[in-house]
Amino acid sequence: MILEAARAAMSRLFSAEFRSVFFKTLGLTLLVLAGLWLGAKELFEYMALPWFDALFPDLPVWVGWVGLVAAIAAGLGLALGLALLISPVTAIIAGLFLDDVAAVVEREDYPQDPPGKALPIVPAIVMSIKFFGVVVLGNIVALLLLLVPGVNMLAFFMVNGYLLGREFFEFAAMRFRTEAEAKALRRRNAGTIFLAGLVIAAFLAVPLLNLLTPLFAAAMMVHLHKMISATEGARVRDALETS
Repeated sequence: MILEAARAAMSRLFSAEFRSVFFKTLGLTLLVLAGLWLGAKELFEYMALPWFDALFPDLPVWVGWVGLVAAIAAGLGLALGLALLISPVTAIIAGLFLDDVAAVVEREDYPQDPPGKALPIVPAIVMSIKFFGVVVLGNIVALLLLLVPGVNMLAFFMVNGYLLGREFFEFAAMRFRTEAEAKALRRRNAGTIFLAGLVIAAFLAVPLLNLLTPLFAAAMMVHLHKMISATEGARVRDALETS
């Protein structure tokens, strides 16, 4: 079931509809990161450099070069920080387009089923922020556990597998169910959803490809929700027939 859902998601990943969502997400991500870069640069020049000049007004010329080197080092540090932010920022922006991804999968792969309902704008923004928090929290925890020998990679997969599986499955389920029903369905199938989350975590671990993680995860969980719903429906019908 999990591998079938992953395969189906991969088959859609580079379709024209998904590429459109990805390019919109990537474009907005680059705009946000460029804005953060310019803002941090202006803040540094406004606050740090005048303070340095005022504190050391009569230093020799070579000290100015030290300040220049420090500014370059700060710029490189900022660039590294922004590079680390690419994945989380992509996640929060992609969260705004996940309903588009789900709608494509439902329309193309399940045309006989009624389509799901997109989340209202406020819950969609809240869920987008949750995706951002999940990515950041998962990677912070994994980064801290890098200090513990023998568990670092395992920690990355366990933490991200649980968090990503939970959030993306509930997103897919809430297109057809209330939040309470989606959470209950997720709890009843916790093992399956966790294993699916591990597949998403493996996708997240691949550089550059990980920018597509929200799109892949959303598509995969739409398929998995459909499969789990069909399985539970068949189980209920069998129980009714035998009762």
